[in-house]
Amino acid sequence: MEGSVGSNCLKQKIILMLYLWFTNLSIVFGNNHHHIVGFGEQPLSKISIHKTILALHSSASITVTPFFLGIKGEDTDWVTVQLESPEPSIDDWVGVFSPANFDSESCPATQNDVGYVETPYVCTAPIKYMYANHSSSNYIKTGKATLKFQLINQRADFSFALFSGGLSNPNLVAVSNKISFVNPKAPVYPRLALGKSWDEMTVTWTSGYDIDEAIPFVQWGPSGERKTRSPAGTLTFSRNSMCGEPARTVGWRDPGFIHTSFLKELWPNQRYTYRLGHILSNGSYVWSKKYSFKAAPYPGQNSLQRVIIFGDMGKAERDGSNEYANYQPGSLNTTDQLINDLDNYDIVFHIGDLPYANGYISQWDQFTAQVQEISSRVPYMIASGNHERDWPNTGSFYNTPDSGGECGVLAETMYYFPAENRAKFWYKADYGMFRFCIADSEHDWRQGSEQYKFIEQCLATVDRKQQPWLIFSAHRPLAYSSNAWYGMEGSFEEPEGREHLQHLWQKYKVDIAFYGHVHNYERVCPIYQNQCVNSEKTHYSGTVNGTIHIVVGGGGSHLSDYTPSPPIWSLFRDRDFGFGKLTAFNHSYLLFEYKKSSDGNVYDFFTISRDYRDVLACVHDGCEKTTLAT
Repeated sequence: MEGSVGSNCLKQKIILMLYLWFTNLSIVFGNNHHHIVGFGEQPLSKISIHKTILALHSSASITVTPFFLGIKGEDTDWVTVQLESPEPSIDDWVGVFSPANFDSESCPATQNDVGYVETPYVCTAPIKYMYANHSSSNYIKTGKATLKFQLINQRADFSFALFSGGLSNPNLVAVSNKISFVNPKAPVYPRLALGKSWDEMTVTWTSGYDIDEAIPFVQWGPSGERKTRSPAGTLTFSRNSMCGEPARTVGWRDPGFIHTSFLKELWPNQRYTYRLGHILSNGSYVWSKKYSFKAAPYPGQNSLQRVIIFGDMGKAERDGSNEYANYQPGSLNTTDQLINDLDNYDIVFHIGDLPYANGYISQWDQFTAQVQEISSRVPYMIASGNHERDWPNTGSFYNTPDSGGECGVLAETMYYFPAENRAKFWYKADYGMFRFCIADSEHDWRQGSEQYKFIEQCLATVDRKQQPWLIFSAHRPLAYSSNAWYGMEGSFEEPEGREHLQHLWQKYKVDIAFYGHVHNYERVCPIYQNQCVNSEKTHYSGTVNGTIHIVVGGGGSHLSDYTPSPPIWSLFRDRDFGFGKLTAFNHSYLLFEYKKSSDGNVYDFFTISRDYRDVLACVHDGCEKTTLAT
């Protein structure tokens, strides 16, 4: 009998391996970690910039216009690049460098066991690149091309360089003139987040001003009323804060200064306007554009509350640069849908894997610029993913190099989140009728761990009479996913997830658990111990007898495959880009919708309707103790 079971299991794995082979997906397994080969490689990592050979050609040229950007205060602008090469090739490419001086004089001194070693001519990766024939099909014949690049304000000037020899063996053929934003140090890319108190909103932004040069603050107040000022704290980090390559080497770029201000004693649902400011040492002011936000509802407040949740969005370039690896093909669609729908939701949870910078620090600026129309209007809450945190021997639960040496520093500094210790990326967030318990799948969550105690406390301390909708979230699927690699392992989850956490979800009657990491959408039935506890598919009512688990990892990065046959607990699967939306109409009625990023339409949904007594009701492994005493 045991042989028969083992044989069937082997057959299933062989079938799945053949399926993955025929769909051109290769998967590497090890230490419970999964890399998808052939997809998802950070585009800048393809460039062997340290191999650059100086090969300037007197007949080659590259010119960029205009010289000055952001003349009207814009933090994004377009430039035109005209290039000419006497020996054009199909693999010629143009790199954008910032700061503009990128030769060996800007390289840090390096040494090995013997002593100092010779530095390469170029030791820093470009912030983006584009092939010379990207928009000029006749380039190979004429040697001439015109390219369009979109640049964002990144606190330094820019120059462009023409390379031959492809990405693997770059030869520097020509260097352009320098260009710059009018004020490269200007305050940019505001990121709102909930504070530790319900009546507090935090504003984080980036600038080129250290506190020795200018004092940061936020000017804010109710719309149409007198404004007040709140000071901001300032953080930054150095190359030495990074844990490994490429973040410490070719991926390093000065992050500027990150400022956070705490706006307190807000009135529930009140609309506020704000702008970022810096007082220079000569007494003059530097201002950002004006923005606005709506304050959070009081915990338990009975009003319409709408939440967006997704993971793994990444970033992309509107000028078409950097996308030759097809790295995050759905990122801009998701971003644009959320921008277009800004009036119809109140808060965003991006549950891990933000820009996929993977150690190329410049890409964090690109990401904050991409989402700023969202993050400047509604709280943009984040969770930690493997591409933010994981690096060997740094305390991450997974001993893998997925962060590219960032080891959490970028995510923990660029964004605010209301954790007690920002190096331990778990926190609770109260938003009206919702309680969110955000876990950190990149640190130990198992029973007995520090995080396990936090999770139980977060779930146990909510007043379900006032906040009936209890939501758990983590980056990796700690419960159920029929993704191909989990199917190969036979676990259909991140190993040890359900084993340690499902009794907490059941005991405290968690309504929904959300995950990313797997780049697709999947909804699981209300479930406990691998058994669906409700036969209904879309309209749930009455007693809370199991948690609904949902993977919303299709925010924009390259898509993941499923197992060929869905498990019995899998109700809906969609291999496409999209995001989830929760709408709490009142204390008794909740709507969930899955929307595709391509059109914003709803492709899956369910509702929950119930009363407070249904939350209190006794269920298996979820009963309060009673006494026979009268």
